[in-house]
Amino acid sequence: MSKIVIFGAGGRAGRRAVSEAVTRGHQVTAVVRKPAKYRHLDGDGVRLVSGDVTQADSVAVTAAGHDAAINAAVRLDVPSQEFFTGSAHALLNGLGRAGAGRLVLVGIGTTLETAPGIMVHDAPGFPAEGREFSLGHSAELDVFREADTEIDWLVLAPPPVVLDDDAARTGRYRIGGSQVLPCGDGTASFSYVDLAVALIDEIETPKHHRTMAAIAA
Repeated sequence: MSKIVIFGAGGRAGRRAVSEAVTRGHQVTAVVRKPAKYRHLDGDGVRLVSGDVTQADSVAVTAAGHDAAINAAVRLDVPSQEFFTGSAHALLNGLGRAGAGRLVLVGIGTTLETAPGIMVHDAPGFPAEGREFSLGHSAELDVFREADTEIDWLVLAPPPVVLDDDAARTGRYRIGGSQVLPCGDGTASFSYVDLAVALIDEIETPKHHRTMAAIAA
């Protein structure tokens, strides 16, 4: 059993990660900005707390005494690069102070490569608003890659599609490198619940380190 702190625990990916972790017997601290909205998360192995993933002091306090962290937090009311780089720096600082040595982050498929050096968001005609959001994730990844840190981090990037919010858990997924994984069955669909499986797997048995890894069904 591990103690896992999950930032962004109220979102689609975050709450699935909370559920998956608790089902496996882990103790979870669920971090959200406004706990009053997420009282349903509290209890049954979950401690709900208020926190700000962009503030190193907040990260350090909420992560104290934990073995590992998951970051699924996102804010759409803050410029993408500002939010994602700010949270990256805060996580590295705060988790380092707290002694939580493993960090798994939810990435985005549009930062995966379709060819060496060519990301999905670089495709001609890619929507400008979506590209700006994706560039924030890229900037976040740059912060981690350039950091001199003992934190064992990993970014898991699902396929560049809208994830299925209703699909049942299969517990199956493929994992690769920085390129979009080919879809042998002709579909790129993937679910939040199986994303959560991959997140907790990489907490329990870390196999990928200091990199971004594509995952797919």
